[in-house]
Amino acid sequence: MSASLLAFQGVTLRYQADAPAVLEGISLGLAPGERVALLGLNGSGKTTLLKAAVGLLPFEGRIQVFGETLGHATLEGIRSRVGYLFNQPEDQLLFPEVLDDVAFGLRRKGVPLAEARDRARASLAALGVEGLAGKEVHHLSHGQKQRVALAGALVTGPELLLLDEPSAALDPPGREHLAALLRQLGAAMLIATHDLDFARACCTRALLIRDGRIFPCAGIRADVFEPDLPG
Repeated sequence: MSASLLAFQGVTLRYQADAPAVLEGISLGLAPGERVALLGLNGSGKTTLLKAAVGLLPFEGRIQVFGETLGHATLEGIRSRVGYLFNQPEDQLLFPEVLDDVAFGLRRKGVPLAEARDRARASLAALGVEGLAGKEVHHLSHGQKQRVALAGALVTGPELLLLDEPSAALDPPGREHLAALLRQLGAAMLIATHDLDFARACCTRALLIRDGRIFPCAGIRADVFEPDLPG
């Protein structure tokens, strides 16, 4: 796993110190440029795993990102290099106006205002929503908020993307467009999703979380879940 951009080594996650483990003994590696689908039922731990990767939840074991061990001293630097999409866009939209929100990551890195806004417009355009640039965030639909949040995750050109259900609020053409866009990027990606068609369209391999553990999938198949799932 030494060449991995993201590596989990024997990681166990609990919501509280005395609670049963949600995920136990998780080990995985994500190589540069790899696009990996993270599959599993609701409540299986997909979101929990993504949050742990950027220090949003406590964990036992070892997590390395960009070759650095995740911890208090490295957390800020690691987060600045990762593009993260929450499964609820409201959790990451911070500014009243769309353009300011998308440009925030660049401004935090010291990019001049005019350049940051130009790059933010380009990120919105890549997702087909450049017309939202001057809109107030609270006037947007859920699907629009999700695309704005994704534009903010992509705008800095991160080496690693952690995406939580990125296709959930999109119609079929929107999902196809997003899958094509992600395939064009050079970033490594770990994508939590229920959408098997989307996973097939943009991911190179898949991992399945079940019963607190993680398993490689032979392929991204329609029979990964029971017939009546996902739900």
